[in-house]
Amino acid sequence: MDDMDTKVYELADIGERFIALVIDSFIVGAIGGTVGVGGGGLGGGGILGFIVGAGYQWYFLTQQNGQTLGKMLMNIRVIKTNGEPIADADAILRYIGYLINTPIIMLGWIWAFIDPNQQGWHDKLAETYVIKVEKDKQKNDDIFA
Repeated sequence: MDDMDTKVYELADIGERFIALVIDSFIVGAIGGTVGVGGGGLGGGGILGFIVGAGYQWYFLTQQNGQTLGKMLMNIRVIKTNGEPIADADAILRYIGYLINTPIIMLGWIWAFIDPNQQGWHDKLAETYVIKVEKDKQKNDDIFA
């Protein structure tokens, strides 16, 4: 690949990422709460919560072009640091990174504020970036062609 083939992405800002995370957390919490009603035998909801969260992240990051519902609303998406799409293991590893981010005074989340590539620990672990979705002007031109 020569310099002419190099693609440049615009990183999503922390505010966009935070809003997407809040939206996704609400959705996952609602799903987990709904599915968990009457099913308290799964480790008090911890295992069920992990399965719902991991499944949500896996499905959307691998099957929806790196975008969860929150990321879709914020026009951002997740890619590998090499520009490739997220693979199955990457999505799960990134979700496990979410769980690692919080216990140590939320340092894994705060890290994104000081990191030059705005990567939290979950991004470092899964080798991902969160970028702004490119606007596809061609689609609009086709509508009016």
